[in-house]
Amino acid sequence: MGDEYDHHELLLKNRYWILRHGKSIPNERGLIVSSLENGILEEYQLANDGVHQARLAGESLLEELKEKEIGLENVRICYSPFSRTKHTAKVVAAVLNIPFEGPQCMVIQDLRERFFGSSFELQSHDKYNEIWALDEKDPFMQPEGGESVADVVSRLTRALAVMESEFEKCTVLVVSHGDPLQILQTTINAAKENGISTRNDLISRIDTVKVPSVLSQHRKFALNTGELRRLA
Repeated sequence: MGDEYDHHELLLKNRYWILRHGKSIPNERGLIVSSLENGILEEYQLANDGVHQARLAGESLLEELKEKEIGLENVRICYSPFSRTKHTAKVVAAVLNIPFEGPQCMVIQDLRERFFGSSFELQSHDKYNEIWALDEKDPFMQPEGGESVADVVSRLTRALAVMESEFEKCTVLVVSHGDPLQILQTTINAAKENGISTRNDLISRIDTVKVPSVLSQHRKFALNTGELRRLA
């Protein structure tokens, strides 16, 4: 029932998996690297442990594809432009034997890391707790100069709309970051459960659940580095 129910309820053309990038050099150094300008720098790509995590995630996905008898030609990898996510996607593509520079792999700008604001940039990871406490109080409130949870939902919805328009009957792996992916999963889960929307398309479903009571709970869906998870 699971697969048919999910697809029927959300009217999605594709199956989606999410993957948080492997352990990165910023993770090792305990740094927040959330601006696009810093995020694309090679010096902030995966640490050695992260490469190993990405390889394991690729192997897990490959097993799933074999079990479900999904051909590799039906797989797409969409990734954030940050060096740590691009590196992760490249490792997974190699495990799956998909050409990274080919049409099956696509960078999507809207999958980038949540920008936490210049006052948090390159600061200690310990400061995440300040942002998440703000999110719980008001997910529509932006950290100074940064993106609110609601801002991230808006661009992830755009990213999903792009993937839905580009692909059909594909298994899509979305390689992104902790906050965007947990926010995406929070939203999709609520949209699946919500039957209020007058139109049954995904975008209107997401708009209906874009409310504080839902968005403030995104930390419940936190992912570890290199964690692969079925989305829908």
